[in-house]
Amino acid sequence: MIQLSSLTKRFGERVLLDAVTWHVGDHDRVGLCGPNGAGKTTLLKMLAGFEEADGGEVIRPTALTVGYLPQDGLSYSGRTGVAEASDALRPLLEMKAEMHDLEHRLADASVPAGEHDALLDRYSTLQERFRMGDGYAIDLKVATILRGLGFSPADFDTEAGHLSGGWQMRLALAKLLLQSPGLLLLDEPTNHLDLEARNWLEEYLSRYPHAVILVSHDRYFLDAVVSRIADLSLRTITDYHCNYSHYLVQRDERLARLREAKKRQDEEIGRVQEFIDRFRYQATKAAQVQSRIKMLEKVERIEVPPERKRIHFQFPAAAKSGRSVLELDHVHKAYGPKRVLDDVTLLIERGDRVALVGPNGAGKSTLMRLLAGVEAPDRGTRVEGHQIVMQYFAQDEATTLDPALTVYDTLAAGSPMHMVPAIRNVLGGFLFSGDDVHKKAGVLSGGERTRLAVARMLLRPSNLLVLDEPTNHLDLDSKDVLLDALVDYGGTLLFVSHDRYFVERLATKIVEVGGGQARTYPGTYAEFLWSQANSAQAPAKAAPPVPAARATAVPAAPEPPAAAPVSYEHRKRDAAERKKRERALQAAATRLAELEARIAERETEIKTVEAAIAAPGFYDRPADATPTLDRHQTLMWEVGDLLGQWEMLQAEVEEKKAALES
Repeated sequence: MIQLSSLTKRFGERVLLDAVTWHVGDHDRVGLCGPNGAGKTTLLKMLAGFEEADGGEVIRPTALTVGYLPQDGLSYSGRTGVAEASDALRPLLEMKAEMHDLEHRLADASVPAGEHDALLDRYSTLQERFRMGDGYAIDLKVATILRGLGFSPADFDTEAGHLSGGWQMRLALAKLLLQSPGLLLLDEPTNHLDLEARNWLEEYLSRYPHAVILVSHDRYFLDAVVSRIADLSLRTITDYHCNYSHYLVQRDERLARLREAKKRQDEEIGRVQEFIDRFRYQATKAAQVQSRIKMLEKVERIEVPPERKRIHFQFPAAAKSGRSVLELDHVHKAYGPKRVLDDVTLLIERGDRVALVGPNGAGKSTLMRLLAGVEAPDRGTRVEGHQIVMQYFAQDEATTLDPALTVYDTLAAGSPMHMVPAIRNVLGGFLFSGDDVHKKAGVLSGGERTRLAVARMLLRPSNLLVLDEPTNHLDLDSKDVLLDALVDYGGTLLFVSHDRYFVERLATKIVEVGGGQARTYPGTYAEFLWSQANSAQAPAKAAPPVPAARATAVPAAPEPPAAAPVSYEHRKRDAAERKKRERALQAAATRLAELEARIAERETEIKTVEAAIAAPGFYDRPADATPTLDRHQTLMWEVGDLLGQWEMLQAEVEEKKAALES
């Protein structure tokens, strides 16, 4: 469908693409990946026709329509949101307007018969084209996509110019999806979406009938949407026909082979160069020296990308908090006439890992500020537990950095002395290397300041983390550094994140915020979604009404005997016992999820090993094949053992659920 032929692109001395040939088919879903600065956005702009190549060409069919969504910068004004979105279907709207005009003219008795027949013929043609273009469903299409992206019916009539930058970008995405171009180019489409909108977009793109190329730092989104990864690095594109998780495995294996080949090549070049240096000035060896010099000149040097060191970091230790960490009791919060939180009661206990979810504007950030003590409730109380050492990471945390301090000094300023040696490693994990550490914080870009603010947080001791969108502007590698640190974090964690993979890995309890309420669901995000889906599919059944003719014939049921009064102490013991059962169930469910993750990792490794065994020539060298076959056998035994553990733990979870419901 679209092809790059010997495409070259450079900025000054820096070459981004060097004679690249690449092809995208009609229904391909491609994730464009690569290190920061590799040229992903530039490539999307070239495919969209907004950037010119320095060499080669982009070959596209004449009839191909291309839609491009940049990371930001689009804005609209002068029309309502629904009118602006509907403008994406302008050809159909113009057809509809012409049909209405023809209807009025056809109803005019003064129109001559010959002209009337011509108008009727034109109307028939337009009507058929309008029907074929699904024009009668325009309003439904627009409403479906706007609602999917998080717009409420009240937002439909809001003037587009009054929308924030994030909602403007959602509107731009809605217009693009309504146009349904033959090639859809999306640069970080999930940046301005909450979890619900991301889930909707993920399903929409999975069913999209044409080609999609997207750049995203959301691992879960990539895994769910794309079936092919295009790795842009070292001025070329390498294809991997798999999702993102499998791409990581295959890329690392390829890079390992490439580094080994480069090592052997460097050794051989070193031996040849040593011969040249040794016999350069000996006349008897002149011919051999010249032969080796020419040989070296013809050698195509193997290039490998710089190896990024993966850091494993742990938060500095802090004193253990009390069992009750934070409690909100009948809290109310309003801004003017808008009531954001209405009679919210919430208890956070030591060791909880709580994700706050809900649509944008539901009150998640307000609840986070109340929990962090940054804002006071209008009514109700906030109680902080014993020996709490809290860190609060706000959405605008990057603006609190001192612009006069260097990157290194920013981290050193609030870190304990024993953490100072780790500063360089942490900065490297967040893409600050070499002279970058001496830059002033005031000259950093918005994304760099966010990465620096996250790195600063990692070096300060705490037993309670309250994080509001810490993953914004982080690339995938930096997210992994933060995620690994939070997985090993021994304190209590409350966070808001629109990154599905991040939430899936961390949360053991979900708090759904919306409609002024905060409802708690014990369990992972996947279990929360399952619960929501099942409650939506199984509405409560009302008892059938008694027919009026038979109502008098039905004897009144006897009144149940009055229940004996239950003492306060008895109720307290029952509540404590139920709480104990809930904690035991939650702990078992957490262990079960961890066990399932380990099984999935082993099964993925088994598939990789089996692919190697199935490769042509695998058994040609038995000595090399034996370790791989042994590894396969070991993995199969491990999976068998893990599945046995899973069955026992699953039975335990079911027993605990039954005991809790009884």
